Amino acid sequence: MKLTKAQYDEIAQFLGHVQPTRQSLRKLKEKFPSQSQSTLLSIFSQEYQKQIKRTHAKHHTAEAIETYYQRYLNGVMKNAAAPILLELANEVDFAPSLMARIVLERFLQEKEQAIPSKTLINSMLRDPSQIPDGVLANQVYQCTVNDCCYGPLVDCIKHAIGHEHEVLLREMLLEKNLSFIAEDQLRAKGYDKTPDFILEVPVDLALD
Repeated sequence: MKLTKAQYDEIAQFLGHVQPTRQSLRKLKEKFPSQSQSTLLSIFSQEYQKQIKRTHAKHHTAEAIETYYQRYLNGVMKNAAAPILLELANEVDFAPSLMARIVLERFLQEKEQAIPSKTLINSMLRDPSQIPDGVLANQVYQCTVNDCCYGPLVDCIKHAIGHEHEVLLREMLLEKNLSFIAEDQLRAKGYDKTPDFILEVPVDLALD
């Protein structure tokens, strides 16, 4: 089913009034049952990322970071099992994985008395068991598994889908006997930006 601009705008408007959670995706499907799950997920992701980009700076001020960190500490002191970081992220309309990154970085900075490297942060987000605090590790895990658009889990899914599409495209090119240069060959030749494939000989496409 082709999606019109009016339908897109209606979906985007609906998304402006719900929290960016998996539960919201279910509500979206119930509200627009005629649209496919993949279409709704794509729109959800696009609109969500627009929102995050618009508000990203305000969540990374020194005041905001300290506020989030202190709220996390106070929250887990009262109930360490509660999803403190996840609820905080939803409350301030910020991506759970990005909230986890902020608090994790602040925690490590206090523990090590130095700014942690991005490599270390990314490694701990991918594998929270590396975090030297069991409560925070659990909080970070809750954020990453409940984030629909950001975080290591989403990155893995996107990578898997991208690889699947690349395999299908390669099979189609081979089936049509079209000569092409693959991404790894382009990298070996020193190209900075490498699409999955480049046709060695241009082809005409007949469009109806």
